[in-house]
Amino acid sequence: MVAASRDSGLNADGNARGPAFRRRPADHKPAAGEPAKAGTTSAVEVPLSNELVAQRLDEVAELLDGRVANPFRVRAYRRAADTLRALDRPVSEILASEGQEALCELPGIGEAIARAIEKLTLTDELSLLSRLRGRSGAEAVLATLPGIGRKTAARIRIELGIESLHELEIAAYDGRLAALTGMGRKRIRAVRESLAARLRTRPRQPPAIPVLPFDAPDVAELLSIDQEFRRKAQAKRLLQVAPARFNPSGQAWLPILRARRGPRRYRALSSNTPLAHELGTTDDWVVIYLEGRGQSGQWTVVTARVGHLKGRRVVRGREADCTEFYESRKTQAALFSE
Repeated sequence: MVAASRDSGLNADGNARGPAFRRRPADHKPAAGEPAKAGTTSAVEVPLSNELVAQRLDEVAELLDGRVANPFRVRAYRRAADTLRALDRPVSEILASEGQEALCELPGIGEAIARAIEKLTLTDELSLLSRLRGRSGAEAVLATLPGIGRKTAARIRIELGIESLHELEIAAYDGRLAALTGMGRKRIRAVRESLAARLRTRPRQPPAIPVLPFDAPDVAELLSIDQEFRRKAQAKRLLQVAPARFNPSGQAWLPILRARRGPRRYRALSSNTPLAHELGTTDDWVVIYLEGRGQSGQWTVVTARVGHLKGRRVVRGREADCTEFYESRKTQAALFSE
């Protein structure tokens, strides 16, 4: 496969390579079933981002699932959506430089879905999706959730302006869904749990061999990763990616740090879990992954709110080690001050 290109999509002669890209005009009139906010016209810019195309594929899967379609077909669209989210370059770039055939070389993408991806990327249109949506596409998607019938789905769309499961998940945590008449705590909890199961990111590869307890890194090492991440994130010096969840616009805003400590390789990022959003701690909670052959691990570093470690950064589950770490630092500081 040809290496990723980040140029303008022109060849050496200045002519366009591959499919022509365009921006959907502001006065574009949505086709039947095409999503558009009430009272507005669609102004989606094409080519679509990987995240937006993945959301369209997820929607196809949800609608097919709601119609009790072949489960293998449903899973195929979901796998394709996961593949797009895992790419490190835009699909539009792959199409421009290598064509539709290159998509078939990606995991879980066959010819039919490759054609669908190309159509969505370049036009934000797909006849299958339009047919599945029918006249009230957003409502059909929302109604696939347990506890949400057609009437409730229509109210959610009309009163809250929600068009997708990703938007509904955000509303389930920011209080908007709770403000809707008839949506009690139990019902909202059921919606959250169902969305968590459907929208969670599936692993890109089989998990590595777990790290044994005696191989676990010292908390000093984990806290140094946390410190480096927070310092660079605040200075806007980190790569930012577009997370699949709590990101209906598909914007790249989640900072990621990749770092080494001796032979160990780490990846750190802000927590993007439902609980972190509910508590407003996405900037405080830092998730650290140990990655490498034969090694894996995950830790969350937070600011302690109570107890003798209040105000300090601690590794969850290793509070005792953190206490020992801070005590040793205090002792060293006392020695040096004498």
